Formats: sequence, C-alpha cells, structure tokens
Amino acid sequence: FAYIIYFCYLFNDTLIDFVYCKATEGSTYIDSEWKSNRVQLNQLGIRNGAYHFLNPNTSSIPQAKHFLAIWKHREIDLPPVLDVEKEATTDKILINNMYDWLEYVEKKSGFRPIIYTSYSFYTKKFKNEFKDYQFWIASYDKDPKALSDKRIVHWQFTDNIDLPGINEKVDFNVSKRRF
Repeated sequence: FAYIIYFCYLFNDTLIDFVYCKATEGSTYIDSEWKSNRVQLNQLGIRNGAYHFLNPNTSSIPQAKHFLAIWKHREIDLPPVLDVEKEATTDKILINNMYDWLEYVEKKSGFRPIIYTSYSFYTKKFKNEFKDYQFWIASYDKDPKALSDKRIVHWQFTDNIDLPGINEKVDFNVSKRRF
C-alpha cells in the first residue's frame, strides 16, 4: 500500500511541488512502495522526503535505526517526518519516545525532523513540549487558522483527493515552507 502525501505551496499555481512518502513503521515494517515511489519521484524531478509511522509503546531507537537504514538520506532529500497518530500507554511514554526518535535521527542524518500529528494532539500534547520543532498538522476544518502558528509549516486539509495516475484517494496539503 503506497501512502503518498502531496503538497502544494500556498498562493502558488503549481499543483505538486513536493511529496512525502511512507518509508517505515515501527522497527520492522517497510512500505512496499517506498523504493518505487522514490525512484519515480526522482525521475519526475519532484522534491521528496520520507516519513516514519511511530509505534508509540515500543522503544523508538530501534525504530529510528530502522528508518535510517531504509531511508538512506541524501543531501537533496526533504527533512524526515515523524508521524505520530496513536496514543501511548501514557503521554510521558509517547513524548519520551518521540524525543528519542527525533534526536537520534537528527544526530545521524543532520536533518531536523518535522512532526506530523493531528491538530488535537498538537494543541493538547505537543505544542508546549516540542518548542524547537516544526509541525505538519492534519485538520479537515475548512478554516486554516492553525497556519497562523509559526511552528505549523504544513497543513493536511483532506484525505480525499483524486489525482491522475493514482488509483486511490490521496491526502492533500498546503505548506508555508519553501525547500
């Protein structure tokens, strides 16, 4: 299952400026479309990056090592993304695992990761915790008021877009960030 995230810049007439693809989940799963997605995007000249779906109740260092082994970053890559959508047993466990993953990946890759999460998680759990990180939030509200927060750089506003050449609905986002 290929899970591709398309982006467009705000106030730009270009539909697809860059793409994030799922690379890994947990400490063993590799998205079956990861390699082919990356090759195709590179052939099309579309800037791209990878994300890791966090398993919040297991140690995040093995997850970070797994991600880095599969992603194999290049200088042209977009910053990696940590996808945090699930609760852990406690918020403390979740936050500690996130910090461990983020710090390990940044140290090894030289890229500061972006955190993907719901707007609800951002406001209730992470906004006051991860002050030095940028966020990509999912919020299907029609009003993008969250984009006024300077730490929110990407906004996923739908998961229901049809694009030519893609056989399934895809997520669509806008971004304030230029790469």
